[in-house]
Amino acid sequence: MEQYPEYRPPKRKRSSFFTAMIGVIIGGLIVGTLSIGYMNSRLDELVGEKTTDPTKQEIIVAEQTKASIPEAVAQKVNPSVVGIQTVKVSLDFFLGPVQQEGVGTGVIVSENGIILTNHHVVTDKPKSITVQLMDGRELQAEKIWSNESMDLAVIKVDAKNLPVAELGNSDQLKVGQPAIAIGNPLGMRFERTVTSGIISALNRSIAVSENNIAEDLIQTDASINPGNSGGPLLNSKGEVVGINTYKVQTGEGMGFAIPINVAKPIVTQIIKNGEFRPTALGISGLDREIASYINEDYQIEKGIFIVEIDPKGAAYKAGLREGNVITHIDGKEINSMIQLRSMLYQHLPGDTVTITYLDGKREKEAQVKLQEGNY
Repeated sequence: MEQYPEYRPPKRKRSSFFTAMIGVIIGGLIVGTLSIGYMNSRLDELVGEKTTDPTKQEIIVAEQTKASIPEAVAQKVNPSVVGIQTVKVSLDFFLGPVQQEGVGTGVIVSENGIILTNHHVVTDKPKSITVQLMDGRELQAEKIWSNESMDLAVIKVDAKNLPVAELGNSDQLKVGQPAIAIGNPLGMRFERTVTSGIISALNRSIAVSENNIAEDLIQTDASINPGNSGGPLLNSKGEVVGINTYKVQTGEGMGFAIPINVAKPIVTQIIKNGEFRPTALGISGLDREIASYINEDYQIEKGIFIVEIDPKGAAYKAGLREGNVITHIDGKEINSMIQLRSMLYQHLPGDTVTITYLDGKREKEAQVKLQEGNY
């Protein structure tokens, strides 16, 4: 598994590609020894209309082919895709402070400069973040929010009237649908590279480190390389349905993206309030796909299995315990951690939600006052 936190880019060199193809079919009318009247009558039979001048060549221009899906999506979304270059300082035991540079991709989600990307692109404490726009401008950015376990981050540049990408609905994705990725593989020399493929699978869970499992990811065979991190995964309408983040290095065409639905309430709150305050239940949970993989005793048919619970957390105070299975929040069915986070992030700390859960085989309900936190 490869994640792309750092990469030293070569010098920036802008390039553009132009494609155009127009098919022209030229047809001529051949006049032989037949009489003009007879030729006209035959043409009337063949084409169904009168020909006024049989000796004049007719030029027929074929209807221009409509743009392909990747082409149309690239034209729509490219202006809202940005390059992100970060500088951070780390301490080396022998060398002391060492400056490191990284490169990645981001997507503009508000016209006043809010940009969505990966946590590992901007890192925990970046010394500087530089954003490169399609029009050539380079702007300094500040980090508004980031979360390492989700590998999502939001940064902001001081700009107005920027082109904004349209956010889609990742819950509506189907396996086999077209998928287009846009990013800066191997650095800004190859900025806004477009690759296409399909949605290969949904709700994938992969181990990205010894202590971190990324859950409910979108799998795609659209090519994703170092530098694509933080860039958009798009559907055929040019809507952002995911944020590209991981790649299986030992396999061909196995890239992964974070579903956009978990990021939408984060972006919405930041646009509205200028900050994001995450809400939490105070639990560690597993969905059905990964629960039995972690422990064969964790057998559930639906919902979220509570593995650990904070005695000081909101869920514990409301009566939930380890081993309970959360099935609904405010009447909406919950079957993945992404759905759980998406529901919680639509609320502010202090809000109360109704949680339906299974205690053994008994279904119960609890009123839970949400706390501020990340789990």
